[in-house]
Amino acid sequence: MIEKDVVIIGGGPAGLTAGIYLKRARLDTILIEKLAVGGQIILTDVIENYPGFPEPITGMELANRMKDQAKNFGLEIISDEVLEIKKNDEKFIVKTWGEEFSCKGIVIAAGSQPRKLNIPGEVKFTGRGVSYCATCDGPFFKDKKIVVIGGGDTAIEEGLYLTKHASKVYIMHRRDKLRATKILQERAFKNDKIEFIWNGLPQSFEGENKIEKLMYKDKLSGKKNELVIDGIFIFVGIAPNNDFIKKSNIGLKLDEKGSVIVDKDLKTNIDGIYGAGDIIKKSLYQVVTAVGDGAQAAFNLQKYIEEKYNG
Repeated sequence: MIEKDVVIIGGGPAGLTAGIYLKRARLDTILIEKLAVGGQIILTDVIENYPGFPEPITGMELANRMKDQAKNFGLEIISDEVLEIKKNDEKFIVKTWGEEFSCKGIVIAAGSQPRKLNIPGEVKFTGRGVSYCATCDGPFFKDKKIVVIGGGDTAIEEGLYLTKHASKVYIMHRRDKLRATKILQERAFKNDKIEFIWNGLPQSFEGENKIEKLMYKDKLSGKKNELVIDGIFIFVGIAPNNDFIKKSNIGLKLDEKGSVIVDKDLKTNIDGIYGAGDIIKKSLYQVVTAVGDGAQAAFNLQKYIEEKYNG
């Protein structure tokens, strides 16, 4: 059993920021990330709305800067997967594949993953034409026809990126107007490679060894249609990475979508556990809000530990 003051679960912007603040507070802190440090932003081609960067920056570069800064403050970062959180008297036990950590407090910043459509053919063709990451897979579709499903910021940003590779990008949205910010909408409407399919409801993905067509229905008329394409990119929201929470018997409350419920101080219903970033229930999921969450969660956890253990 390894003793720590704080365990941070998740190495995205929220977790890294929490690490910076907790190390500045001289708390013995470890960050556990099961995949690549940086979280979802390392899959983002361009970030242009993060303050302090007048020129666009890649998600990978921004993540690396955050990681380097956290390490400069002495944050210990390990690659492992958290399996369960347990309570042991007044402290918590964080269990991973490789170790168990005893700690006074936890910041849950485990992030999210792309939400699935859960329609026929989606699983079968994932990696064979169906993707959730334009930066990862876009270059495979040079001069091909593809469809992006979704109407929010991520869908439009990734659709614009995909026009660098594809000959044609259809953007299918279940409504007749986009949810994306106006500046992104303006860019998409001006792009000659992009064509919109409004009120489209995907029904199934079909093909032999790879994706060949998307079957969809018009929401208004009910008419069924097919779209012959070479690739499908899905951006319909996020699903919180909460498997380890569901396996933990500590009573941590989640909302109907599986997000961690926190109060205005980012405290969960359990004293000593705070949430930050894409895993918590909130209205805006952006890098800048994740960073703010990480700072606030760390600050309030620091106060909790000082009051509880130092009088």
